Amino acid sequence: MREERGQIKGNQIISERYTLWGSIGGDVRVVEGGKFYLRGSVYGNMNVERGGRVHIFGNMQGNLTVHRGAKVIHSGVVGGNVINMGGRLHLELSSRVHGDVKTKSGETTVEEVEPRAMRRPERP
Repeated sequence: MREERGQIKGNQIISERYTLWGSIGGDVRVVEGGKFYLRGSVYGNMNVERGGRVHIFGNMQGNLTVHRGAKVIHSGVVGGNVINMGGRLHLELSSRVHGDVKTKSGETTVEEVEPRAMRRPERP
């Protein structure tokens, strides 16, 4: 597993297990075999292709596109649009998307707060 804590300039292709605590100034492509854990920042767009896996804990400035056969869990912040083109996309309650969430195909789930009336009563 590769970990980075510094600043990386330029577009990146991720095809291995990779955790980023720093930042990337460029676009990111996650391809087959890539498992990307974003705990820092990406100043660009991200494309997750077939066989790619991503968990966003940090921040992204651009758009996120999830292609057929890819899987993304979003817990952080995306400054642009999130587009599902046939993959599996899960938006956690803590996530923020400053653009639009668009599902053209695939499975998109959005975690929601359970309505107060539906909650189980608290025990004393």
